[in-house]
Amino acid sequence: MTPTRAPLRIDRAELRLVRLPLVTPFTIATGTMREKLFPLLVLKADGIEGYGEGVMDPLPDYLEESLPGSLDLLKQVLIPGLLGRAWDNPEALSPLLAPWRGHRMAIATLEMAFWDLWAKSLNLPLKSVLGGTGDAVSVGVSLGIGPIDGTLDRIAAHLDQGYQRIKLKVKPGHDLELLRAARTAFPGTKLTVDANSCYRLSDTALLRAMDAFDLDYIEQPLAWNDIHDHAELQRRIATPICLDECLKTVSDVRKALQTDAARVVNIKPGRVGGHLESRRIHDLAAAFDVPVWCGGMLEGGIGRAHNIHLSTLPNFTKPGDVSSASRYFTRDIVNEPLEVVAGRMPVPNGPGIGVTLDEDFLDQVSTAPEVFRA
Repeated sequence: MTPTRAPLRIDRAELRLVRLPLVTPFTIATGTMREKLFPLLVLKADGIEGYGEGVMDPLPDYLEESLPGSLDLLKQVLIPGLLGRAWDNPEALSPLLAPWRGHRMAIATLEMAFWDLWAKSLNLPLKSVLGGTGDAVSVGVSLGIGPIDGTLDRIAAHLDQGYQRIKLKVKPGHDLELLRAARTAFPGTKLTVDANSCYRLSDTALLRAMDAFDLDYIEQPLAWNDIHDHAELQRRIATPICLDECLKTVSDVRKALQTDAARVVNIKPGRVGGHLESRRIHDLAAAFDVPVWCGGMLEGGIGRAHNIHLSTLPNFTKPGDVSSASRYFTRDIVNEPLEVVAGRMPVPNGPGIGVTLDEDFLDQVSTAPEVFRA
């Protein structure tokens, strides 16, 4: 049952852009990232603050959503629609959020900030109001594209740190040789690959060759918006397919599961519109006996903390991409360290997402906040 309290009246919001340089460039099939640029939203009510972090890219190279359009929707529609009104719980936001097509990442930024605010108002950790349990979650690691020898060294280093799954980014010309080397060097390691939509159905022979490497799954091998071809590919290969970019709503997930296009589901709350839709997807996948895991978008500390709490739900049975923040950033925007211990990420303690903003550092790496008042 959803906890209740007096309605929350949102009287102020602050929105700023944060720019964090990455420790090392992160290369996938679609390009290389050298910094993480993201919006940070703060909602205020009754002396409490709730935090949300957007995952949209500056340009639409992951999904069709991009930073300029998302910011405009937040500023012109979503934030003004939230302010000055009393809200019973996160589900009550649906009439505000449901009319807008696409823009799941903009919606998630606001929705997740409200979840944090609401959990804090109940003096409960976010995991508890979502329905999760436990003090830590299992963690894997995602390794960007690079020279094979260097990748093998990175695999060894992360296995020594206790990471429970190694995900290798692949693309045409950087796939079978890499997998052969990795599987030879690490015969008992749980390996997956992520193609970020860079193959076609005509590449079936190459993708079928990956069956020889005992992969836990292959993630999003085909087009970012094509569930049908993934179902056809799954009929042709033995390795389970995991979908990411294709799944933006619970309806997408239903279609994928009914057609056997996905035997594993990657849930990114920022991709699907926030925690409520993530929970619906989690429950649907459980009904189909399909495991889920929490993907990552190189989030800063706010987004990473949200993902950790979500990962405590019971069907998150595969290690997620909530690895140590220090892998990506020299300094994070939160005061609490989000670091893996023996392959497990501790769930931050305290109400809401359990982390606080490092205000001094945040001022150094962000624009001045744009303030919205009721």
